[in-house]
Amino acid sequence: MAIKVEIFTGANCAYCVAAKNLLKAKGLDYEEFRIDQDPARFQEMLARSSNRRTVPQIFIDGTHVGGYDDLVAAERNGKLAQLLGASA
Repeated sequence: MAIKVEIFTGANCAYCVAAKNLLKAKGLDYEEFRIDQDPARFQEMLARSSNRRTVPQIFIDGTHVGGYDDLVAAERNGKLAQLLGASA
């Protein structure tokens, strides 16, 4: 079963680029939603992330990971591997 990774991003966002690079380095494909180009996606991001307004916001198989710093922390503490393992 494929792992579904979703990332909500905005224009000129260095953290968004860094998050996408980390996901790529892990061999993960992702679906990107640009909230600056699609206001409905911004509302969806707010609803799914408990009103977090910053980008990126990352979801793995529907589980909210958080932003870039949260993704890096999950990578370091093993939570990311658990999420990916649970999905595999």
